[in-house]
Amino acid sequence: MRLVSKLFLAVVLSGSAAVANAAPLLEPSLHIRQGGDSPRVAVTLDACGGATDSRILSALVQYKIPATIFVTGTWLKRNAPSLDIMRAHPELFELENHGGRHIPAVDSPRKIYGIRSAGSPEAVLAEVETGAAALTKTGEPAPKWFRGATAQYSPSAIALIRKAGFKIAGYSINGDGGSLLGARETARRVSAAKDGDVIIAHINQPTHAAGEGLVKGLLALKDKGYTFVRLDDVDGDGTDDTTN
Repeated sequence: MRLVSKLFLAVVLSGSAAVANAAPLLEPSLHIRQGGDSPRVAVTLDACGGATDSRILSALVQYKIPATIFVTGTWLKRNAPSLDIMRAHPELFELENHGGRHIPAVDSPRKIYGIRSAGSPEAVLAEVETGAAALTKTGEPAPKWFRGATAQYSPSAIALIRKAGFKIAGYSINGDGGSLLGARETARRVSAAKDGDVIIAHINQPTHAAGEGLVKGLLALKDKGYTFVRLDDVDGDGTDDTTN
């Protein structure tokens, strides 16, 4: 038993050392290039899984606010009516790749915000490729952008994804804190966007207060004369070799 305990401790310590010595994760930023007669921002919304926040989707349609929606294969299976609404408004919605099963694009074993990473280069590529296939299966064009679960990546995973032909969508404003912020703070963050900012928020949490705040923040920007663009409408500059 004593030998077994020592072996178990050695394995645990070895695993801890491997995580500690692993390359630090990157959370790339992204800005769109400024230009035009009015300040511009890009609204990017993650549809990780679960349902659809109709407050957000309805507001985007009603007020004609374009957005780039990053969808997982899981979300696509569960939200056909919402997908139909988005596809009915191609002038507003650009659908892009959020992965097959919402697994962080990190090619070493670890957890990010409690979510287990892909863990290997092969698993990272599988997450990217199955996400793209899920989109094209619906009849959508092949996606050009990828955003991994948690928006954090290992440097080597970024290289893999870029080699696969995808630009990686970072952001410059975390609008809703993973949909966990209250309505007031979400509205404050979003309405504070500046020319060239890329906002990240979530459209898959209809019971969270953040959705209400997101709508208020976007309408505040609209009232100030901001123009909303999708990522494919403009040039973007991402850090960490994510868009070059």
